[in-house]
Amino acid sequence: MLAARAENRRTETGIPRVAMVQGEIPEHLLAAVYEPMVNLILTGSKTMTVGDRTFHYDPATYFVMSVGLPAVGSVHPAATGEPYLAVSLTLDPTIVGALIRDLPVQVCSTLFGSGFSVAPVSDELLDAWIRMLRLIERPDEIAVLAPAYEREILFRVLQGPLGWMLRDIASPDTALSRIGVAIDWIRRNFSEPIRVEALAGMAALSVSAFHRHFKAVTALSPLQYQKRIRLLHARSQLISGQGSATSIAFSVGYESPNQFSREYARLFGLPPSRDLAKATLALRGA
Repeated sequence: MLAARAENRRTETGIPRVAMVQGEIPEHLLAAVYEPMVNLILTGSKTMTVGDRTFHYDPATYFVMSVGLPAVGSVHPAATGEPYLAVSLTLDPTIVGALIRDLPVQVCSTLFGSGFSVAPVSDELLDAWIRMLRLIERPDEIAVLAPAYEREILFRVLQGPLGWMLRDIASPDTALSRIGVAIDWIRRNFSEPIRVEALAGMAALSVSAFHRHFKAVTALSPLQYQKRIRLLHARSQLISGQGSATSIAFSVGYESPNQFSREYARLFGLPPSRDLAKATLALRGA
């Protein structure tokens, strides 16, 4: 069912906030700023790296990202040869918050820190996902049943070891939510110089606490986070033909094209011109 509809890029399903992807995905498409989500792999496996942290996950696990993070990754087919196939649910803080308010008992979290992690998938969570995905073949039922299945998926995640991530999304006074304010500002203003003192003020944290929590959530310092965002935007513009490497370097905030080229090659493995050629070949072969 899903394999016939999914493509080797993000594919909308017709169900609000639910998307899918399958097959060999070009590397440059996997290097992106990922929105907060719950991600479930149905076949194959994926490696995801954010900052200095790398996770490998497969159909026995699920992945939660609670803030927008720049990441790189690779996907792999199943040992049986079936292509990689995954589905995701983009997290809506309003829906998460409403669900949490409806819960009779708040479950205490045992973890804190990172804005992304992997956990074993439970039978109950998988069952909720299966019922949600069956709606792809029953579009007339989506409006009535999808909200209930979405709440159940979120409820099962809240019950699991990563539930604290969802609670932090919906709680304005947590360190994660405060760091999220600074992350949103950097994402909107990535080409502008940043002052860590100003970002700490936005988050209502001391500079030292801001640094500590920002690194815990994103696996990057604020300046490293901005640099990743700049380079990901630059790569997207370069591959879509929006300008030369030099003009794009200036547009994303670099003052030196040479520095841009060095940092681009350090992150993506190739300088801009060679990376563009590689991506062009991949797109032609897709």
